[in-house]
Amino acid sequence: MKKITHLLSAAFVIGILTLSGFQAKAHCEIPCGIYGDSVRIALLYEHIETIEKSMNQINELSKAESPDYNQLVRWVMNKEEHAKKIQEIVSQYFLHQRVKPVSSDDDAAYRKYTKQLELLHHISVFAMKSKQSTDLSIIDTLREKVHLFEHAYFDEHKH
Repeated sequence: MKKITHLLSAAFVIGILTLSGFQAKAHCEIPCGIYGDSVRIALLYEHIETIEKSMNQINELSKAESPDYNQLVRWVMNKEEHAKKIQEIVSQYFLHQRVKPVSSDDDAAYRKYTKQLELLHHISVFAMKSKQSTDLSIIDTLREKVHLFEHAYFDEHKH
């Protein structure tokens, strides 16, 4: 009887969480070692590509004599979602968990640390700028900053 009660309770909780729109976060900030750094970098590039496609679609649809506003809204929302995902990876994964503060006494390590912070900040800011615009030069800058961060980060870390 106790087993059935526990199963029903668990099913009830899962049902409530499902109906409420609860979403589990991929990065729980527990040092589990499951998530791979190179996968996060690949995801950054994938999100940038998705934002670029969204920008191109928005620009193309906007030129129409009678724009399909439903599709425009969908592409704008898609662009926003993927820019937010970039910011989450930068913040939740790299800044909170992977890029560790170092003492300014170790000059080389401190320069590397500040370079990584600078690049992550640029990535986050340009992700924000991609929400505000359909200027494709933002995409070029985002890719460049991710590329520079990738090299600054993996200089010391394993893939």
